[in-house]
Amino acid sequence: MHTPLDKDTVERLRIWLDLIFKNELHQVVDWNKIDKEDYLLAMERSPIKDIEIKHLLQNALVDEINSREIFMKGINISYYYEGYTEYDIEDL
Repeated sequence: MHTPLDKDTVERLRIWLDLIFKNELHQVVDWNKIDKEDYLLAMERSPIKDIEIKHLLQNALVDEINSREIFMKGINISYYYEGYTEYDIEDL
């Protein structure tokens, strides 16, 4: 069993990764392509073995850096990772 990452940490990491990929690679992560448990486990193990997180992120990169839909879905996924599923960002 793994220990959950702090909720704020998950959100900050997602935003930080998106900004780095957008600025450096001109790509962003389509977070809908990444399973919640796979991501959290890979992040937890990444200080020791980062190949898992690299693989997950690489396979989810897309060129749609200005897509509102990709951005909004990324926010939804962050809340989902934190256990919030009552609202959809598109409905707010």
